[in-house]
Amino acid sequence: MIRGGRVKDLPGVRYHIIRGALDTAGVKDRKQGRSKYGAKRPKPGAPAAAGKGAPAKKK
Repeated sequence: MIRGGRVKDLPGVRYHIIRGALDTAGVKDRKQGRSKYGAKRPKPGAPAAAGKGAPAKKK
């Protein structure tokens, strides 16, 4: 789905894609601003996803 809204830095770009609507994919592990990115609310008790600052686990 497309909505209007231009991007000042990009000539000719006058539209935005709505993530998570109809046939577009949402953003995985999104916590804040979920509505704009089609991310569902995480269920309570679900394991927390590793954030940007979390160290990666080694095998």
